[in-house]
Amino acid sequence: MASDEAAKLKAFVGSIIILWLTKREILFRTHSSTDLTVRSVGSMVTLAGWVHRRRDHGGLIFIDLRDRDGLVQVVFDPRVSAEGHGAAATLRNEYVIQVWGQIGRRPAGTENPRLHTGEIELIGQGCRILNASRTPPFYINEDVEVEEALRLKYRYLDLRRQRMKENVILRHQTVKCLRDFLNARGFLEIETPILIKSTPEGARDFLVPSRLHGGKFYALPQSPQQMKQLLMVAGLERYYQMARCFRDEDLRADRQPEFTQLDLEMSFVGQEDVLGLMEDMFICLAETVKPSMKLLKPIPRLTYDEAVARYGTDKPDVRFGMELRDLTGIVAGSNFGVFRNAIRGGGKVRGICASGCGSYTRGQLDDLIELTKGYGAKGLVALALMAGPVGLAVDPASSAAAKFIGLEEVRAMAALFGAREGDLLLIVADQATVVDRALDQLRREMGRRLGLIDPSVLAVVFVVDFPLFEWNEEEKRWDAKHHPFTAPKEEHIHLLDSAPGSVKSWAYDVVCNGYEISSGSIRIHQRELQEKIFGLLGYSRERVQTLFGHLLEALEYGAPPHGGIAPGIDRMVMILAGEENIREVIPFPKNQSGYDLLFDAPSDVSVEQLDELHIVAKKEG
Repeated sequence: MASDEAAKLKAFVGSIIILWLTKREILFRTHSSTDLTVRSVGSMVTLAGWVHRRRDHGGLIFIDLRDRDGLVQVVFDPRVSAEGHGAAATLRNEYVIQVWGQIGRRPAGTENPRLHTGEIELIGQGCRILNASRTPPFYINEDVEVEEALRLKYRYLDLRRQRMKENVILRHQTVKCLRDFLNARGFLEIETPILIKSTPEGARDFLVPSRLHGGKFYALPQSPQQMKQLLMVAGLERYYQMARCFRDEDLRADRQPEFTQLDLEMSFVGQEDVLGLMEDMFICLAETVKPSMKLLKPIPRLTYDEAVARYGTDKPDVRFGMELRDLTGIVAGSNFGVFRNAIRGGGKVRGICASGCGSYTRGQLDDLIELTKGYGAKGLVALALMAGPVGLAVDPASSAAAKFIGLEEVRAMAALFGAREGDLLLIVADQATVVDRALDQLRREMGRRLGLIDPSVLAVVFVVDFPLFEWNEEEKRWDAKHHPFTAPKEEHIHLLDSAPGSVKSWAYDVVCNGYEISSGSIRIHQRELQEKIFGLLGYSRERVQTLFGHLLEALEYGAPPHGGIAPGIDRMVMILAGEENIREVIPFPKNQSGYDLLFDAPSDVSVEQLDELHIVAKKEG
């Protein structure tokens, strides 16, 4: 019996030795592309990857072999290996192959300084096809425009392309940097549940039916808001996680139904503690992950009112000027009916000055008018400034409104903007929210047209002092501007009953290059105040108890003062990557309609599955 076991062991060891001696049979590769430099010349190596490009130069066949880290040129010479050369002749783009041979220097004059491996090549001695490939539906080795629907259907091929691969790597580097930063500051990474209770927190919930509890539903979290507050009550003091969040809302370029945010919460902090941490974090992130971009620092603070007054939005792009100016007082007595009627209706007259655009053609101005109409404005008044008999005047060819606007009004407007001859005043008169929305978008468009936006700059701004409430005109009630757990400023608590619209909160946003990338607040940590806020939002006592009873009870067990913030990973990486759509930095996104073209989802399910979940499906139409 012992001799049998010894024989088996001997045979096993022998097989291992044989496999080791023919190393390429057990190791797909000995190196990746990044391992190879001029110091590797003379080394015998085995590589594996995809055929990026094949070139047949008569006697020699060149293969650009691609792995995740880069490219290596492989040359097959029939004088070195007829067998390897023959195998290389059968290769096509995107074949998965294994090659082996000796590293040599490229001949003088053929080096490629753009590649890490540009001074060397692999002199191929052998080649093995690990898997052939069909012809891809689009080029992998060229940065060409491809219809997005096709890219999303074949996302696994799209991710092979250099730009997309770099975006995925950048995302990894960003998340790693954030984790390292917070770990070094005593934060604990804690996971929270995905299946939770449905509560009204802004957007629609994604609901998950329960098989075990018929007729009842879980919800996917819009954010771990209540859970992170409960972790503070639990005494854990500093928490974070890379949280998956879900919101059933209409999509746009910077929004997906599922997204990732860096969720964090701290105990015994005020607003300045949170914003100070954020400033340090963004400086660390920019310097570590994207040193080629310049972060403007120190990070400025704007109040909500200042941001709206100067930029028309609480998400301003502060990389350029062209700030809004309020012209209501100047034109209050104007003979121009558009201005006069807007003011009488409780609206405002505001505008921007586009320097050097006074020569815009009628067609260019019509484009700007259509843009503002697309954001709800009734129109746009364009006044091109020219030299008049005494000071500045309006070029009558620029606008039919010119004859209705007096010279004194024109000069007062020009003085307010600091405008000069050749500039173009772009003015909107309407209700304040419409004016601000239209001018915000018009300002951004003019910034792009005039080349004022530096893509290498990261202009972060903290927006603070948000209103606690906003009026819901349709339902005639107050809504939370941020969320119902946001604390009002102490000096405004006395206004809750008499003037809730005047109450400022301890809410704050982080905006970068015109995108809101983070939102947070100091939370309410006392039950009485939290119940009062729920009451002002129109919740009955019964509904509050049903939806939030667990949180209110927790606040009675020694809840510490606490606050937090939740930077959006997708938007941060989008900005760092210089992309304009977060789908470009999410490995497997949904399309603009929330549809997954790769997995064909959402899709039908069987009647049996629905029966198990106690659900009857109602078809559209």
